[in-house]
Amino acid sequence: MRLSRRLVLTTTLAAALAPFILAGTGPARAQEAPNSILNASYDVARELFEAINKEFEPAEKAKTGKDIKVNQSHAGTSKQARSIVEGLEADVVTFNQITDITFLVDKGYVAKDWQARLPNASSPWYSFPAFLVRAGNPKNVKNWDDLVRDDVKLVFPNPKTSGNARYTYLAAYAYALEKFNGDEAKADAFIKKFLANVVVFDTGGRGATTSFVDREQGDVLITFEAEVLGARDAYKDKKLEVVVPPVSLLAEFPVALVDKVVDKRGSRALATDYLTFLYSPAGQTVAAQANNRVVDPKVAEAFKAKFAPVRLVKVEDVFGGWDKAQKVHFASGGKLDQLFVAP
Repeated sequence: MRLSRRLVLTTTLAAALAPFILAGTGPARAQEAPNSILNASYDVARELFEAINKEFEPAEKAKTGKDIKVNQSHAGTSKQARSIVEGLEADVVTFNQITDITFLVDKGYVAKDWQARLPNASSPWYSFPAFLVRAGNPKNVKNWDDLVRDDVKLVFPNPKTSGNARYTYLAAYAYALEKFNGDEAKADAFIKKFLANVVVFDTGGRGATTSFVDREQGDVLITFEAEVLGARDAYKDKKLEVVVPPVSLLAEFPVALVDKVVDKRGSRALATDYLTFLYSPAGQTVAAQANNRVVDPKVAEAFKAKFAPVRLVKVEDVFGGWDKAQKVHFASGGKLDQLFVAP
């Protein structure tokens, strides 16, 4: 799999860049630093960050001598970003889409240089939309083409509220553009049928997994590969099967300090340590164990056999970047609104 050169990093670089984060943009605080921080994260990352926090908290105590606690908040990242502006005091965000952090930048909560503060443009791991199907794959689903058939019903979250779902929508659209040699009208028709096959639009990725697995709605769940693999392993009795399509869309997971909050609370040092830990061998190993594809070369190699081959395309290459994709596809009156016809 060929990815951009910025996916290569070393944990040494993470440590080297940490002082730049510590420098910050806000005023120095004389108050005593708090012993807890809040991480606002994406909907399907509950178990991942529970595991990361169990590793980070004792490591931070060994470093500082203080008992610390990382609290969690999980929802669709667009909802999380709005909640922060409305008063949720999250010290860090670990999101699944750049535009939701950009929203916080525009509102004055995150510094403009946030992507330069940590390696790989502040994205410590990545994934992509993949499929979960019923036991035996009764609909013989192998690729995006199969998802527009009349006999196949889909489950994935609402692209209006979920970054997860926006990746799914764009992955399907990118596939259609490639299939039809860039013919936008044909791609639009493909996506219109794709959206018509969705039986339920939950607000977030975990709700979609629940609808598919527990409520047994639909034939195919489309969500991040990490969630697909996790659901298969968690529900072994259902004998669910994972389908990795030949091509999908690279989903990066950006992280950032919420500068306005850490300067108010005096938590910049602890929050910085937390984000830096995500790039450490220990943090990368936990992420890989949770089925994320990590960017540390040594850890990635150790978990290589766990993951199926896939060709990943990028939002920047197909859609001209997230800002353009947001305006063209997800803004009010954009393609998503035009192509989705409510039943």
